[in-house]
Amino acid sequence: MNKLGLFLMSILFMFISCKQGKQKADNGFASLDTLVKGENFQKTIDGKQAGLYTLKNDSGMVVKITNYGAHIVSVLVPDKNGNYADVLLGYSGIDGYLKDSSYSGAIVGRYANRIAKGKFKLDGKEYTLPLNNGPNSLHGGIKGFDKVVWNATQNGDSLLLSYISQDKEEGYPGKVEAKVLYILTKDNELKIEFEATTDKPTVINLSTHGYFNLKGEGNGDILDQELEIFADSITSVDETMIPTGKIESVKGTPFDFTSPYIIGQRINDKNEQLKFGSGYDHNWVLNNKTGELALGVRLRDPKSGRVMEVYTTEPGVQFYSTNFLMGFHTGKSGKPLKYRNGAAFEPQHYPDSPNHDNFPSTIVRPGKTYKSETIYKFTIRK
Repeated sequence: MNKLGLFLMSILFMFISCKQGKQKADNGFASLDTLVKGENFQKTIDGKQAGLYTLKNDSGMVVKITNYGAHIVSVLVPDKNGNYADVLLGYSGIDGYLKDSSYSGAIVGRYANRIAKGKFKLDGKEYTLPLNNGPNSLHGGIKGFDKVVWNATQNGDSLLLSYISQDKEEGYPGKVEAKVLYILTKDNELKIEFEATTDKPTVINLSTHGYFNLKGEGNGDILDQELEIFADSITSVDETMIPTGKIESVKGTPFDFTSPYIIGQRINDKNEQLKFGSGYDHNWVLNNKTGELALGVRLRDPKSGRVMEVYTTEPGVQFYSTNFLMGFHTGKSGKPLKYRNGAAFEPQHYPDSPNHDNFPSTIVRPGKTYKSETIYKFTIRK
């Protein structure tokens, strides 16, 4: 065969290989995409209809959301080789979320994180909340925002969810009208915009509670993934995970992620704070100026090349290394959701802020609008 023939054969071989590679990636994507079906989320709950909503962009990213608890159900993104994985832990149907107690992918509120002893004072009056986390109230109480059906309106690549929380619901004062807007951008960003108003003074702290694994759900733990948190300090906690009120430097501790560290490198160090949380379950005080959108977290999986960055207007982020997932529930992949299989990064105001005057305030009054924004951005670093 002459040189021209060899050249043409090589071009044909490259074309066939690329086509086969794309077909393989497309087939992998298709199989992942069918793990979460709309019909598995059709259910009437408390007289309201739950369902599944899908956002897609031209880059190939897909996000699926249910209006039950405003849960993000699925996040499909490619790796450095074009292979797709669902990088969010979750369930293939609504029944999984009805049974779930780990807030997997949910919007949590009316107050994200913990409030000590389920009590706080506002304008001289004490309010009592249900206790659902040892001696404390967690993520809005027994029936928080994660356990209600939100009203849903989809417009192309965005989904608007709304919910009205009545006065004294779970012990909180004021009728609150809450909105969450999910937007999927062409740049593989999942934007989450929060807004809320109230007719009485109240406390509001909303956050998203997804468990991410950049290797893909069902592909092991997150201990070999690389983490940066742009924060010089944490709010230290007591043995019940309530902030002591002290803001302590991370320098020289296992909590220093100001430069990249492998998550599992120091997670089992002999450290009192790690002992209290059975690993990482703490609020980092971000270096950003509160109210301004800034980079707070960067997570990277060296093997797949996937990178997730978290931008937020919030003053803190709770990093939780799923220390209490024990394999009792089965995820979308058909495999059990196990110990440290995911990492949650929950942008929010600090835990127990209503009981600490030195923390940024979470009080919202009539005539004022609570606003917050978080972005999860996915890229690839080869």
